[in-house]
Amino acid sequence: MVGDVSPLPGREVSFPVTTTIVVINVLVFIAMTFSGSSLSGGTAGQLIRWGANYGPLTLAGEWWRLLTSTFVHIGIVHLGINMWCLWNLGRLAELHLGRLQFALVYIGASGAVFGIAGALISALRLGAVSLGRDEIKQQLNSLLPFCVYNLIIGAVVPGIDNAAHIGGLLAGLVLGGFIAVLARQRQPGR
Repeated sequence: MVGDVSPLPGREVSFPVTTTIVVINVLVFIAMTFSGSSLSGGTAGQLIRWGANYGPLTLAGEWWRLLTSTFVHIGIVHLGINMWCLWNLGRLAELHLGRLQFALVYIGASGAVFGIAGALISALRLGAVSLGRDEIKQQLNSLLPFCVYNLIIGAVVPGIDNAAHIGGLLAGLVLGGFIAVLARQRQPGR
């Protein structure tokens, strides 16, 4: 998928934030399954009970749903696709943006995978990562079609929360822009 996440020579890289987020997502899905949700997908009521973002409840003061909804998945296929994307995008974001910034983007963007993609797009476009032009172009040429393709799927397939995808992408673009500005302030020559 997106870019190479191999470590620099002589430097070992681990991805504890990505790994932790994937594990939490899988554990929540297992718990949902043991509580009665089917592997092929739960009902709307089950998803809401597990913390899905449901406008009337979220707007009535249950703001925590904006966070918990990033860990709720409707079936094994949804979980599998999102974890595959998270594993690839998360490692790339953790490597280029840093662990804390990646974690903040994930929990700060509804549609967290799209949030990560948006943050990476901004950071790459604004020069906040130490990569050559060809590598930046290669990663953008992978990220942009990923976003477009998945937004089209979200618009066509019923039941997909495309508003969360769009909101996550926009939030990620903004957060990635902030990260890029902060990176330039810390290292003015970049």
